[in-house]
Amino acid sequence: MSPPLSVMFVCLGNICRSPLAEGAFRAEAARIGLQVRVASAGIGPWHVGEPPDPRSQAVAARHGVDISGQRGRQVKPADFLTFDHIVALDWRNLTELKQIRPNPSTALLSMLLDHAPGRAGDAVADPYYKPDEAFEITWSDVVAGTRGLAAKLKGEG
Repeated sequence: MSPPLSVMFVCLGNICRSPLAEGAFRAEAARIGLQVRVASAGIGPWHVGEPPDPRSQAVAARHGVDISGQRGRQVKPADFLTFDHIVALDWRNLTELKQIRPNPSTALLSMLLDHAPGRAGDAVADPYYKPDEAFEITWSDVVAGTRGLAAKLKGEG
């Protein structure tokens, strides 16, 4: 039996968007019966070891997803060999991932909303410096992207 697929979501600090994407993807994968290993990480080291932003935890909890056990981590060169898919939440993250990607690398890079119908090229807005309501918009975006990605991966499996 082959190992399950693996997906890592990446944003700037790994406390807002990527933890939400990880949680939403875990929930969707469980719902559709997709066996997958899931993680999230940040480009920078600012929040390594910290839990997700309380506002991210709150919006996920309102939608029945618990992300409180997640802890921030930074992307490592080894991630490009241990994950099948590394999914950026915005163009800046994707650009930085391309710059730090080692050679060789086996991970496929994409933007999250490239997997949502009609949203290719869109970035998931960073809610960190915005009012609490912005986290609800971010949640909607990550759900749209993760549903599309999960369906695609289920079809490939």
